[in-house]
Amino acid sequence: MKCPFCSHENTRVIDSRPAEDNNSIRRRRVCDECGKRFTTYEKVETIPLIIIKKDNNRETYDRSKIEGGVLRACHKRPVSAQQITMLVDEVENEIFNMVEKEISSQTIGELLMNKLMNLDAVAYVRFASVYREFKDVNTFMEELKKMLK
Repeated sequence: MKCPFCSHENTRVIDSRPAEDNNSIRRRRVCDECGKRFTTYEKVETIPLIIIKKDNNRETYDRSKIEGGVLRACHKRPVSAQQITMLVDEVENEIFNMVEKEISSQTIGELLMNKLMNLDAVAYVRFASVYREFKDVNTFMEELKKMLK
């Protein structure tokens, strides 16, 4: 494993344990060159999940796209990195446990919005405004009214 700090090739595992989700292994590593420590997670590689986009194009699942959207929605909000990771893990577990191996981006978006609504209301509205492509203030107000009920 390459060190993320100095890019040295030699690192050692100093601790291994199951991660919180019990679907991966958390490994604590130390770089032999710079001495810095970092954490890696090891997961079983599965059959690639295909995402069907709004325009019916298909692409392979990319966790970083979900993380990016949630990070943007939670920008400058009182939401920790750990909460974001847990939210993305929950959504990822749900979609990987679905029977279908082709899932629409709308399904993923709805799952994310449901989880964000419970996590932070402002992050939810931010995400919904992009995801649902709000065109004007009235659309925002309709979504806020739904949320307040």
